[in-house]
Amino acid sequence: MQNLTYALIQIIHNLGAATIVGLSATALWQPQRRLAGWVAAIWALQGMSGLMFGITTYFYEKHLPDIHGIAVDALIIKITCVILGFILSLLLYAKKGWDARLWRILFALGVVALAAAAFLRWFS
Repeated sequence: MQNLTYALIQIIHNLGAATIVGLSATALWQPQRRLAGWVAAIWALQGMSGLMFGITTYFYEKHLPDIHGIAVDALIIKITCVILGFILSLLLYAKKGWDARLWRILFALGVVALAAAAFLRWFS
């Protein structure tokens, strides 16, 4: 059951990350306020699904995930991307969705978070 739980969380987490990158890339050519709202919601989902990994480990094993070194750095990078991505996408939503610079930053944050996920996965 533990592996199934992790797999379901991973599906949500991976689809969310791909959606952030895809919507941010789309907004570079077709910016819309609605896209900014979706990106903000998906960044929030990323944060919650990431937290669920730790909660699941704690529930089943009575301790937090045992990560160290590069994996900790990757986790800090991912958390930073989530916080910045959420805040910036809310700013875009408030600005009616168009600021090319912010959309580029959101795209980059999504790519960096995806790259950090690989390091977190393989160095933990």
